Amino acid sequence: MPGEPATLFLSGDVMLGRGVDQILPHPGDPTLPEIWLRDARAYVELAEAANGPIPRPADFSWPWGDALPVLDEAAPDARIVNLETSVTQHDEIAPGKEVHYRMHPANLPCLAAARPDVCVLANNHVLDYGRPGLEETLDALSAAGLRTAGAGRSSGEARRPAIVPAGHGRRVLVFSLGMASSGIPRSWAATQDRSGIDFAAPSLTAAADVAARVRQARQPGDIAVASIHWGSNWGYDVPRDQIRFAHALVDAGVDVVHGHSSHHPRPLEVYGGKLIAYGCGDLIDDYEGIGGYEQYRDDLRLLYFVSLDPETGRLQDVRITPMQARRMRLRHASPEDARWLHGVLDRISHRFGSRVESGPDGSLVVRPSRE
Repeated sequence: MPGEPATLFLSGDVMLGRGVDQILPHPGDPTLPEIWLRDARAYVELAEAANGPIPRPADFSWPWGDALPVLDEAAPDARIVNLETSVTQHDEIAPGKEVHYRMHPANLPCLAAARPDVCVLANNHVLDYGRPGLEETLDALSAAGLRTAGAGRSSGEARRPAIVPAGHGRRVLVFSLGMASSGIPRSWAATQDRSGIDFAAPSLTAAADVAARVRQARQPGDIAVASIHWGSNWGYDVPRDQIRFAHALVDAGVDVVHGHSSHHPRPLEVYGGKLIAYGCGDLIDDYEGIGGYEQYRDDLRLLYFVSLDPETGRLQDVRITPMQARRMRLRHASPEDARWLHGVLDRISHRFGSRVESGPDGSLVVRPSRE
């Protein structure tokens, strides 16, 4: 019905390259230009040493595991994921980087298994194999029928929003941009005659530019999402310039700010009745068995379902399903882990005026405060 809420699925980083690519039916060249490990299969071995054997080849749905029925039951109007890998067989390595991600184009059915409506690409790994790798990534995603935002063969293409029909005459507009704080080289910025990403600074000028593009593309009833790759990998603090940037976007009419880059969740804020997720954390990757930041529990992953008033875009609630990565597959988090996540998210979001509640089904719920 026209008055029903619009629901968005938001995910953090979906990294289907490197070790994940190696367990899928069409693994690419496992050679890595890394200092620590030179073979992508070593990441599979680390995960297996930590949590047990992984089938090889695994079917395309394996990495999504228990998340797929959750997505189907929620039936969101739009599914938005940050695809944090190149999709290429090119070997041109981006200089000056320590980590390089790529997946074989023939493994794209793994991404398609989750039926994403938009893959945002303005991140610090989409050009890991150079501009030829980006070109192949764009071609492969297009051939698979997957919409993209945030990268293109020119600045005009990179800045163009992905548009998702969402029923009842609604559309979801998704703008994707990336910032240097997440490790994106400035040289990756698209220009009028060079491919790349929509690269931005966390300035009020840049926020005004995004807002102008939203106004130009928007039609009555549209929901506007700004998906931003920003910030460091670890830590719960949100820099002041990111807060200011997000607030400026909402003040100018953006309905949802979808942040990502950190390996674990960051605070949630309801500002002006609109949702700002400063960092959604990782969703799929090959990091099992890698130690060093255990206090952040980056094995715990979150599925965010955001319900909005269809007339105003104002937040009705956020329902979060906790998952856990084991054997490169998502499974439901235990009740104990869900309680741990509840405590952390509530604590770090409290300074932003948001409270996280426990739902009856093990989910976590964020609602706007009464104004």
